[in-house]
Amino acid sequence: MKFDDILEHLGDFGPYQKRLYLLVCLPSIIIACQVLLPVFILDIPAHRCAVPSLPNDTYAIQGSWHQDLINQSIPSSKDGWSKCNVYSYNTAGNRTVVGCNKWVYDRSQYESTFITEVDMICDKAFYRSLANMILFGGTLIGALGLGLLSDIIGRKKTLLISIVLWAGTGIGTAFSTDFISFATLRFFTGLSTSGIFMTAFVIGLELVGPSKRTIAGMVIMLFWAIGLFVLTICAYLIRNWKTLTLVTSVPSIFFLSYWWLIPESARWLLSKGRDDEAEEIIRNAAKVNKTELPPKLFDKSTLDDGPKAKIWQLFTTPSLLFRTLIVFFNWFVVSMIYYGLGLNVSNLSGDSYLNFTIANIAETVSYALCILLLDRLGRKVLHCSAMLLGGIACLATMFPVIYGDESHEWLTTILSMVGKLGASGAFAIIYVFAGELFPTVLRNSALGASSMCARVGGMISPYIADLGLLVGGDLKTALPLIVFGSASVAAGLLSLFLPETLNRKLPDTIDDAKQFTSGKNSGRDYELNQSNNDDKPFEKYTPATISDGKV
Repeated sequence: MKFDDILEHLGDFGPYQKRLYLLVCLPSIIIACQVLLPVFILDIPAHRCAVPSLPNDTYAIQGSWHQDLINQSIPSSKDGWSKCNVYSYNTAGNRTVVGCNKWVYDRSQYESTFITEVDMICDKAFYRSLANMILFGGTLIGALGLGLLSDIIGRKKTLLISIVLWAGTGIGTAFSTDFISFATLRFFTGLSTSGIFMTAFVIGLELVGPSKRTIAGMVIMLFWAIGLFVLTICAYLIRNWKTLTLVTSVPSIFFLSYWWLIPESARWLLSKGRDDEAEEIIRNAAKVNKTELPPKLFDKSTLDDGPKAKIWQLFTTPSLLFRTLIVFFNWFVVSMIYYGLGLNVSNLSGDSYLNFTIANIAETVSYALCILLLDRLGRKVLHCSAMLLGGIACLATMFPVIYGDESHEWLTTILSMVGKLGASGAFAIIYVFAGELFPTVLRNSALGASSMCARVGGMISPYIADLGLLVGGDLKTALPLIVFGSASVAAGLLSLFLPETLNRKLPDTIDDAKQFTSGKNSGRDYELNQSNNDDKPFEKYTPATISDGKV
């Protein structure tokens, strides 16, 4: 029988699956902390050049004498004193402006960040964007390399290798003393988090029945949001970047216990001809669920995926090409905006901790709304609405900048949070929507290609988030949001050209995909799905079938 027929006997989401699902969701909490950690450890505190003649200079003014000395030593700028230049006096008393090589920082918010540790400012300011880009580059390599490894040596072994690498590089980052060591360790942290999320998620969701996969794919996003709240609390209580990095990394050691707590993927075991091991796992699950299984579980059709196809076949007709490019572009934009807005929090006015918390609340609300509305409004309407909401909110930030003053900076922050709400919801929806649009014979390959587009978007996002550091002035806060907003609106409008997939029979072959047009025969498709349930259970291809996630 088919593997999903076995799951019908086992129970779609019994006690065994619930325990396993909880275990695979827990790493998302710590992974979220690791991925968004730069919001705090790479934040740039207020700073200026140090007074050359004052060995114990501080950012805080020590008295009128200190104020006078600063005025004589450091050029003024629009937002205070120069951050990169000092006056140099010659023997005749004439002064010139030269670059400084020592700085003092405002210690009121942070005891230290990696930025203050290695003076990653002025001509080294772009290193911050580079460090974040390298992290997302690691997730790209991890998705490709560890995904291939998991198909060769198994999900469980790949998971353990990823956890060991994750724990070692995460803890090692706290002891970095220069940019090269920091960036290298962050690269491998990104690589390992991608492997952990991917393999653990696949192991857990492959034993969840079709009827529960939509909600299961969404709920794991809530664990990600929990991780962001945990990061906020830790960052608020711990103002030293080394200690904060250790506190958010050490818990990864406890996931080494997954070697004993999580079984190998039964589907993978079957694909390798290890039927006895797969059957032992499934029968153990049935025992916990208190269900009965047929005496004979597997036959030659159990893992029969039908005819094979090549990814390039999605580009063979204008309709398929157009649809595929729209999906790829939406993945690229969603990832770019989600991570870009997350990293941009430290560039907004006001308290970084409060802004980050508000953004996390917006993200959690968006996931809850998606769970409630996804099967009511449909994928296309909800995805487009989320993209337009986020995009228009980001674009609207130009009005407080152009027509307002500093007293209106709070409005820019609020609009950014609305943008985060839309981007978070769109990120969750695109997994479901894209998975249902691609034909069965190419679904995994097409989703893998979509994921690569998302990785590229994530790699670009730090540079867009830091655009304000290049332009300064009134556009410093608004420019990144305008770029994010424009891209979001464009992607949202393009998604209207995609067919709706709610309650429709999903395409199995390339020919099915060619005929899968917007709204056509949706009622008939639903009836077909219902009538065919006895022969071939309808499976919604959602994040459950994707060996990927946010990282």
